[in-house]
Amino acid sequence: MDLEVTFYTRKDCVLCDQAFVDLEALQSELPHKLVVVDIDQDSDLVTLYGHRVPVVAAGPFTLTAPFDRRKLRMTLGAARDSHTQRLEDQQEGYQKRLARKDTLSQGDRLSHFISRYFLAMINLFLAIYVGLPFLAPVLMKAGLPGAAQPIYSVYKVSCHELAFRSWFLFGEQPIYPRESAGIEGYLTYGEVTGNNENDLVTARNFVGNEQLGYKVAFCQRDIAIYLAMLGFGLLFAVTGRRFRPLPFVVWVVIGILPIALDGGSQLVSQFIPVIPYRESTPLLRTITGLLFGFTTGWFGFPVIEESMADTRQHLSDKKARVSNKASLD
Repeated sequence: MDLEVTFYTRKDCVLCDQAFVDLEALQSELPHKLVVVDIDQDSDLVTLYGHRVPVVAAGPFTLTAPFDRRKLRMTLGAARDSHTQRLEDQQEGYQKRLARKDTLSQGDRLSHFISRYFLAMINLFLAIYVGLPFLAPVLMKAGLPGAAQPIYSVYKVSCHELAFRSWFLFGEQPIYPRESAGIEGYLTYGEVTGNNENDLVTARNFVGNEQLGYKVAFCQRDIAIYLAMLGFGLLFAVTGRRFRPLPFVVWVVIGILPIALDGGSQLVSQFIPVIPYRESTPLLRTITGLLFGFTTGWFGFPVIEESMADTRQHLSDKKARVSNKASLD
């Protein structure tokens, strides 16, 4: 089994032309199967090798420009010795790696697809995830409670859906807060429903009526979180994924602390009598949710992109090598 050498090149590259001449000249001295890859045929390969061509990959060794024939001979010689030794030792794992190197599997194709389109898939999921809760009150208004109830039921798994912390559509007010929230100009949840504001089960199950409107199947804070994440995802996409990951400390200070203080103080105060009672407001829930969602997207999306870029470049490299090798066989 001949040593395989992959030569990454591009047009109008003087160093590439010279390296190709050197490889041809060394063919009789160090026999090898040369696979030539034009990196300009794939943007991921341009990103990976653009400023380093010509690049010669042989076995475990990679040689990047600038190099001369002497360095090339040394690299090919070392790669040949390693290749020959492993073949003589009949290392089963080595044989399998060589076979995989020459094959583009269905798993490779799926991984390549995901690495290219993961951002579009995440944004689509977020759009559906944050959009469906708004469909529930629309269906209720249209007289289709049987279609709306499954949405309310599904989102109860991840959200409390308390009526006094949710938005309402098609009614007299967009919100019906607790009296303890102290929001002037709005009738409270207790006033319009006659329900005990401390009865969380009833507040969770209340979806509204024709007069009051119908509840969005996601609380105010959750809507803000996922809308902000979607907003950053779209911004990340239209700017060419150029954002660097948000520093962890900034994410904690701007994203996590405000939502933790607002939500945490509200929760603790309502269960520990010695702490002054407080109920957050729609404005605070929305602001802290937006901050958390946007900074979480800024922290996480670029990290995922870095990992996906590595996968994308590796598989683009493999795809190009397999394609070019097949054309030589």
